[in-house]
Amino acid sequence: MQAKQTGLFNLPGANRSQITPILPPPVGATAPMPPMYFNQAGVFGGAGGNPNLARQSRRLYIGSITYDANEENLAAFFNSKMIEMGIGTGAPGDPVLAVQVNHEKSYAFVEFRSSEDATAAMAFDGIIFQAGPLKIRRPKDYAGPDPTAPLGVHVPGVVSTNVPDSVNKIFVGGLPTYLNEEQVMELLKSFGELKAFNLVKDTSSGLSKGFAFFEYVDPTVTDIATQGLNGMELGDRYLVVQRASIGAKPGMHNLPGMPSAEEYQSAMQRSAIVPVALDPNNIQADARILLMLNMVTLDDLIDDQEYNDILEDIREECAGYGPVEDLRVPRPAKKEKKWAPSGEVAAADAANKAADDSAAVGRVYVKFQTAEGAAAALKGLAGRAFAGRSIVATLLGEESDTSPPLDVIFADKSVAAA
Repeated sequence: MQAKQTGLFNLPGANRSQITPILPPPVGATAPMPPMYFNQAGVFGGAGGNPNLARQSRRLYIGSITYDANEENLAAFFNSKMIEMGIGTGAPGDPVLAVQVNHEKSYAFVEFRSSEDATAAMAFDGIIFQAGPLKIRRPKDYAGPDPTAPLGVHVPGVVSTNVPDSVNKIFVGGLPTYLNEEQVMELLKSFGELKAFNLVKDTSSGLSKGFAFFEYVDPTVTDIATQGLNGMELGDRYLVVQRASIGAKPGMHNLPGMPSAEEYQSAMQRSAIVPVALDPNNIQADARILLMLNMVTLDDLIDDQEYNDILEDIREECAGYGPVEDLRVPRPAKKEKKWAPSGEVAAADAANKAADDSAAVGRVYVKFQTAEGAAAALKGLAGRAFAGRSIVATLLGEESDTSPPLDVIFADKSVAAA
């Protein structure tokens, strides 16, 4: 059945994934710029800094920058974030001394006033800058403490792209390869806030290999998530989820962003899992809840009319697979529009985002009257496009351990569909 209210669903059987090509650097891109230095007042000046500190311990590699990134906005970004969040030594003035950008290879080097500030800035690995996450690593010539060792600092809302070996590192395999980082992370966040996440990709094509490594902020979530995710049906595949390692291992993990040789080989085998067709005779009796991700954004849920149209679209589409008992699409809390200092605004935005995440805002929960209806909807909707986004879907039972709990989702009448 084609949804009629908004036309956001694509036709059944239509292309289920679109790979956006990675644009090459503009023709005539310039050679790497020489380092740009900033004095403690934040204006152009001499190199400054403490000459007794080894320069390599004060520098960080910043990867995945856009072509719009430059020396000034990178320095301003790190200065403002470190001061705003109290990361680093806290000494007066700006933490950044110099920035060197290489646009052709999409990376930069940022030099800080002290090795302590550089170490602290590694907590921003994965932070969003100009609509994309930054990859922050130690330079290759770094000879200090193990650069993959946990720093003990977590910036709320920032998910690191480097997952160090530890007892809480988790492996997930069997992922549909058309899913991107945001879609996979949204599924994993159902069990708690992520501390680090790395979707392993083919180095030549940039496409997902179908497996990833991740870690939660709360270590107690590790076993709960492993048990809840392992064997979960995701589209037409089954996930394989387990602890990735027990303690740190020597080998390839010394290379930034690379799993150990043993983990890589194991993950490669698991990523080759053949898609399995859904068997109607092997459906859990209580798996009546269809969870769909990557369907709606926060902006889609603010306007009442648009929200109601989306609800009607989803209910009508799902009813084609079986009777729908309940539908819940949590909405973001209404935010007050008033002036406040920039630091307070940033703190409020972070608090609002955390509240929205904990309330499952952006997820779609559909409870069918039968497990067969839910399974049919999973098979029909997973991978379909809604508003130009590929739907990520899975089945949940009444007792599935999720965050927030399902009884909270379905008890809150303020998010129920009419």
